[in-house]
Formats: sequence, C-alpha cells, structure tokens
Amino acid sequence: MSDKHLSTQFDAELSGVSTRVLEMGGLVESQVSRAVAAMAAFDGDLAAQVLRDEIRVNRMEVEVDRDLSGIIARRQPTARDLRLLIAISKIIANLERVGDEAARIARVVQRLVDIGLPGRLRVPVSDLQFEADLAVAQLRKALDAFARLDTVRALEVLKQDDQIDREFEGLMRKLITYMMEDPRTISSSIDLVFVAKAVERVGDHAKNLAEAIIYIVKGADVRHTPMDAVENAIK
Repeated sequence: MSDKHLSTQFDAELSGVSTRVLEMGGLVESQVSRAVAAMAAFDGDLAAQVLRDEIRVNRMEVEVDRDLSGIIARRQPTARDLRLLIAISKIIANLERVGDEAARIARVVQRLVDIGLPGRLRVPVSDLQFEADLAVAQLRKALDAFARLDTVRALEVLKQDDQIDREFEGLMRKLITYMMEDPRTISSSIDLVFVAKAVERVGDHAKNLAEAIIYIVKGADVRHTPMDAVENAIK
C-alpha cells in the first residue's frame, strides 16, 4: 500500500473524528440551552429531555475515545497530528463535563417541580438567563474555532471568560441580598446558586477548549498563562 494512500486514509480518519467532536459539541450546547430554558419555565419534560441526551453524550465520548486509541495504535502519528489527537481527547472530556453541568441543572428543575416549589419561587432567573447566554455563546465560539482551527477566535474566548465570572459574582451578591431581606427565598436562592455555578463551569470548559485549540495549532500549552503571553504564542 502506498504512503499516499495511507496518508489519505489517515486524513479521512482525522476528519471523521473531528466531525464527531463537533456533533458532540452541538449536542451539549443544545443541552445547556434547554436546561436553562427548563429552569426558566420550570418545565419538567424539557429537563427530562436534557437527561436523556446525557446518555448520548456519554456514549459519544466513549466512542470517540475508542477511535482515538485506534488511530494512535495503527498510525503512530507524530508532531501536529499527535497534538491534534491529544487535544481532541481533552476536548471531548470537557464537552462531556458540559453535558454533566446541563444534567445537573435539569435535576434541580425536576426536584423543584416534584416538590411544587415553582409556584412559590420568589427569586428572578433573568440574571441566570443572561449568564447562560454568555456561556453558550462562548461554547459556540470555541467549537467554531475548533472547526476552523482558528487561534484568533480561540483567543477571543479566553479574553471573554472574565465576563461570565463577573456575571456569576454579581448574581451571587444579588442572591445574598434576597436571602437577607426575605428568609423565604433562602431555599430557592440556594438552588439558583447551584445552577449558576453549573453555568459558570460551562464557561470554564469553553475556555479549556480554546486553550486546546491553541495547543493544536501552535504547539503551545497556554494553560494558567498571562494573556499577553498567550497573545505572543499565537503570533
């Protein structure tokens, strides 16, 4: 078998794995959006859909991991191809955790619906919706950067991560105020804290994806790296 034929097969396998990653990313992005929508509407059926999709996400992670192991064993890739496979392994792990966060939100919704709390909920969720929109936008941008192997777009994700953190901190301050002013909001506020933290973690995973993309393209590990050093790494 010619080297060219082997190379073509290898490229096809890499392309196939990348496509599966993007499919998995689209699914977890949808999970987060629907989980927050379920929280806003206290929709138990929508929360149940999110939990059903968690099974699909977990299965996809296992399948892609298996494909990666097979490619490494058969092809023994080097340099950039090996970086790509290593980074994809990290990316799918982060995507699976995004799915876990969406499922966590869905379980909170189901518990609230089961105990009949929504009708007595006194804490607004509009701030949570805004935080969630930011996190989903970050995740979408990171997946787009992966599809294009675009380090500039990945850098944008890193730079915007602080905005989600600020929204989370602002929501925490507001919830503390609600609880101090009206003890009846304590239970619902605590539930919202867990949901807000799950959303904030989605933003963190989007940031991890962006760092993995820079590693693929530039071979630079920019985790825990000052922003000016990251900018220099992608030049």
